Amino acid sequence: MSRISSSLGKDLIGLEPLSAEQIRGILDTAEPFKEISERRIKKVPVLRGKTIVNLFMEPSTRTRISFEFAEKRLSADTVNISASGSSVVKGETLVDTARNLEAMRIDMVVIRHGASGAARFLAERIPSNVINAGDGSHEHPTQALLDLLTIRDHRKRIEGLRVCIVGDILHSRVARSNIFGLLKLGAQVGVCGPRTLVPAGIEALGVERFRRIEEAIEWADVLNVLRLQLERMRTGYVPSLREYNRVFGVTTPRLERAPRDILVLHPGPMNRGVEIDSDVADGPQSVILQQVTNGVAVRMAVLYLLAGGAPERAEAAKTGGLG
Repeated sequence: MSRISSSLGKDLIGLEPLSAEQIRGILDTAEPFKEISERRIKKVPVLRGKTIVNLFMEPSTRTRISFEFAEKRLSADTVNISASGSSVVKGETLVDTARNLEAMRIDMVVIRHGASGAARFLAERIPSNVINAGDGSHEHPTQALLDLLTIRDHRKRIEGLRVCIVGDILHSRVARSNIFGLLKLGAQVGVCGPRTLVPAGIEALGVERFRRIEEAIEWADVLNVLRLQLERMRTGYVPSLREYNRVFGVTTPRLERAPRDILVLHPGPMNRGVEIDSDVADGPQSVILQQVTNGVAVRMAVLYLLAGGAPERAEAAKTGGLG
C-alpha cells in the first residue's frame, strides 16, 4: 500500500476529511490518466482482476457512466446495480445488499444514495473500498475533484482564485464538496442564490455570500453554476423558473459586463434557460465538456489510489501494473 493511498484511508467518502496535500495528490495522479482516453486503445491493465460494483440507488447518467469508463479503462471487472433492479424494492436493507455482494468477493463499491451519510454507513460495515458517488445533500467528492482539475487546467492554479458557486446551494452535495476542496487549496469562495436556496449561516464555512448575480460576476474569476434540483423541492423555493432566470440566470449580457474573463462550469445536467442560458453553456467561456472529460481521469485516479497505486508511479501505471 502506497503512502498516499494509506493516508487516504480505505474509502473516499468526502473532501471534508482530506488535507490539501491529499487533494493535490489525487489531482496530480489524474494528470497522466488523461492521456489514456486519447489513445486508439483506451485501456491499461492497472486493475485487472479487481471487481467493482456500481451501486446506484438514485438515478444517474454522467456519474455512473464516467465511473464505468474509468473502471473499464483500468481493466477492472464491473457490475452495475440500480435500485429498481435490486432486492431493495423487496425490502432488503443497504447493509444486507452490501454483505451479499461481499460474499461474492468484490473489491470496491461505488455508491450513490439519496440519504446523506449512506456512503459512510456502508464503509463502516464492509471491508471493501467504498467510493461516494453522491449521498443525499452531503458530498459528491469526485465531482468536486474534477471541477478542481478543470479549474487548474485552465487557470494553472487554484490558490488565490475567486470561485463563486451559483444556484441551489441548499440541496447541493456538489456545492459542499467544492467549498471544502476550494478552501483547502487556497481559493476564495463565494455563493450566490435566492435566500430560500442558500443555507442560513453558510458564511461560517468561510465563504462570502452574494445576494445579486451581478455582484457575484463582478467579484469572481470562476462561476460554478448549479442546477435547480426540482426533484428535491416541495413548493415555494422560487416563484417560477422564468423568474429565477430573470434574477439569477447566468446570461451573456451579464457576463459581458464582467471586469475580467470568467470561466464557467456546470456539473450537469443543465436546465438550459433557467440557471444558465444556452449561448453561455455552449460559448467560449464554458468548460462544461472538459469537466466531463476530466471526470473519467479523476475517477481513474481515485480507483488507482484506493487499489494501492502510488501517485509518483501513475505515469508508469499507464503501461503496466500498480506503482
